[in-house]
Amino acid sequence: MMADPMTSPKAAKAVRIANGENLSKENTPPSKKRKSGEGKAAEDMAAGTETPWFSLKDIDVGKRLGAGKFGAVYIARERRTGFIFALKVLDKQQLIKHRVEHQLRREIEIQSHCRHVNILRLYSFFHDEKRVYLMLEVAPGGELYALLQSRGTFSEARSAWYFKQMVEAISYCHQKHIIHRDIKPENILIGLKDTLKIADFGWAVHAPSSRRETFCGTLDYLPPEMVKNNKYHSGVDVWGLGVLLYEFLIGKPPFEDSSEKGTYKKIKNVNPIFPPHITKEAKDLVTKLLHKNPTERYTLEETLAHPWVALNCGGVNAARLQKHYGGIV
Repeated sequence: MMADPMTSPKAAKAVRIANGENLSKENTPPSKKRKSGEGKAAEDMAAGTETPWFSLKDIDVGKRLGAGKFGAVYIARERRTGFIFALKVLDKQQLIKHRVEHQLRREIEIQSHCRHVNILRLYSFFHDEKRVYLMLEVAPGGELYALLQSRGTFSEARSAWYFKQMVEAISYCHQKHIIHRDIKPENILIGLKDTLKIADFGWAVHAPSSRRETFCGTLDYLPPEMVKNNKYHSGVDVWGLGVLLYEFLIGKPPFEDSSEKGTYKKIKNVNPIFPPHITKEAKDLVTKLLHKNPTERYTLEETLAHPWVALNCGGVNAARLQKHYGGIV
């Protein structure tokens, strides 16, 4: 069993640091030599293969940050370097029970190779007899979903600033031939300097050429082509971004219904409805992102060039929004 996460004074210090002390200092991932005695320092923690570079003996585990279906997340610190990270602990029995081992392997493979300011880093992973441990970038602000719930909606300026960060992250994924397939506020974390981070790649897939058929994702965010069991491509992420932007502005998904059947029907047949205070530019962008026909849906390049994004996030507005809402210009 895992030791009490607060037994170590070093662990307590790790929590204090993660809560804001010394976070202005660079938090650089340590390079650790392979334990097999190859005599070669690793260039990056995320490049690990067969021989695990880390074990719980190398780590001070602090307080629990949250829990999920398969385990929990803790603040942690690598003892040799003092590097602060989030340790996601997954129960192997639960993974096997729900038959998601392959999904986890794919998530690790994809996320560990992503290097973008708006994608949560997966530095490394290791496992023992009972658990799998993921070493992740710390996101002190928690889930974006919690912030949206507390505020109800976001202003158009805040929505545009957050939305642009997500479009750039997904654009990076698509350049790497990665389809995310599960964009939603619950899968976006608020990192250092309030920079948004896509955090969950559980449904992501590397698809360099083929169209996909797998039915996956979150009900309110499913695109028509997936609901109709048609083959699909990266356009499903464009749809997901459209639903995300609508939820930022309105406070709920555009096709929400009291029943699953009703939601499916709306996704296939109903156009989004906007309250009167939403500007025509915002309505235009959301409508183009949520086009029922994926071949006529906006591209990510067109999205970033849209007047609503350019007006809110371009020129002097970029510095102003960064000052108010964080992120990287």
